[in-house]
Amino acid sequence: MSDKYIDIDFAKLDIEREKRRGTSEAVFCECKTCEQLVKIFTEFKNHGQNVIGTRILKEQAEVLKKAFPQITYNEQGRVVTLIQNQPEKLGEIAICTGGTGDIPVAEEAAETAEFYGSNVKKYYDIGVAGIHRLFNKIDDIKKANVIIAVAGMEGALGGIITGLVDIPVIAVPTSVGYGSSMKGLSALLTMLNSCAEGMTVVNIDNGFNAGYSASQINKLIVKGK
Repeated sequence: MSDKYIDIDFAKLDIEREKRRGTSEAVFCECKTCEQLVKIFTEFKNHGQNVIGTRILKEQAEVLKKAFPQITYNEQGRVVTLIQNQPEKLGEIAICTGGTGDIPVAEEAAETAEFYGSNVKKYYDIGVAGIHRLFNKIDDIKKANVIIAVAGMEGALGGIITGLVDIPVIAVPTSVGYGSSMKGLSALLTMLNSCAEGMTVVNIDNGFNAGYSASQINKLIVKGK
C-alpha cells in the first residue's frame, strides 16, 4: 500500500486527501459497477473515513445498503453517504431553486454541503415566474453565509438573487427546460453573462461542486479567516 493512495487495480483511492485538503475523496458512482463500489466503500470504511457517493443509481444504492446498513441514501439527489465521524455542522447555506424540477440538483448540493460540515436551509420553487415567492423569502435567505441558486429554463434566478444580497452566490444551471434551453446551455449562458457582479457559476447540473464550494466558503466565514 502506498502512503499516498490505495491501488485496488481499477481505482487508486486518495486516502491522504483528508489530511491534504481537509475533506475526504468523493466517489462518482454512475459509471461504476456495484462490485467496484462495494470495494471502494470498504477501503474507505476500513480507513475510518467518511464517504460520499454522487450520481448513484437506485440499484447501486440498494447493493451498498446491504453491504453497509448505516449508509444513508437520498434518492432524489442521487447521493449516498457513509458517516463514521460525525462532522460539526457550521454556519448556514441557503439553497434556492427556480422550480420544482430543479430540486434533484439542489438535493445533490444540499447533501454535499451537509456532508462537508455545513448547515443547510432550503427555499424551493421561488423562481421568476412568480417572483413574489422569492421576495417573501429573501430576508431569511440573506441570513445565510452563502447562497446556492439552482435554475433551469432561462436561468435568471441566480442573477436576480445576486442583485439583492451582499453575500456570495453560487449559481447552478440545470438541464430542465424545453428544446431551446439546449439541455441547460441556455441557463448556463444566462448565468455566465449576468450583469450582477460577483456571482460564481458551476457546470450544468453540478450540484456537487456547488455544495462543496459553498461549504468551503461558509466554513471560512464562520472561522473568520
